[in-house]
Amino acid sequence: MRIDASTLDRQASHELLKGCVSPRPIAWISTLSAGGVANAAPYSCFTFVALVPPMVCFSVEPRPDGSKKDTLRNVEFTGDFVVNLVPEELAKAMNATAENFPPEVSEIAKAGLTAAASEKVQAPRIAESPVNLECRLARIVEVGSNSLVIGELLLVHVRDDLYRDGTIDVARLRPVARLAGNEYCRLGEMFELDRPWLREVK
Repeated sequence: MRIDASTLDRQASHELLKGCVSPRPIAWISTLSAGGVANAAPYSCFTFVALVPPMVCFSVEPRPDGSKKDTLRNVEFTGDFVVNLVPEELAKAMNATAENFPPEVSEIAKAGLTAAASEKVQAPRIAESPVNLECRLARIVEVGSNSLVIGELLLVHVRDDLYRDGTIDVARLRPVARLAGNEYCRLGEMFELDRPWLREVK
């Protein structure tokens, strides 16, 4: 099978890329609107992009009519956002916030979640999420049809039992990841591989 990417429309490209680039971590982005409404939505085009200063990014596609999604408009307004991680027990709540509610409706409230005040940004945290990354907007880069939102990490909230030796105990966190279509996955069997440059020279 050979697929000429230039022949793909937006939907076909979306579906193919979701299957090729998987599993993907989920950034559950919470923001604050100009009207003070706490918004939340999941984004699986998400990763970290720099270490000093620490920076993360996520990609926002426009609505089918070409208009901006609430998340993007809110980030542009406040200049900040929070990335909340999604463990297994919050998967259904995360999925509920993907619904296309009007701007005056809080997805956090609709999903039965709690908006908690952040310390360094205006956007609220999702209190039920065990890891929250408070981020200040660094820049928005237009990439094709999407807006790539890049944020500088200012403060991390981590549930005490998940923080070990300077990192997150991923096995205990049990994050869910996005696959293709409506598919998600749980953390499966884990294994380690030594990095070649860290092997002891004999």
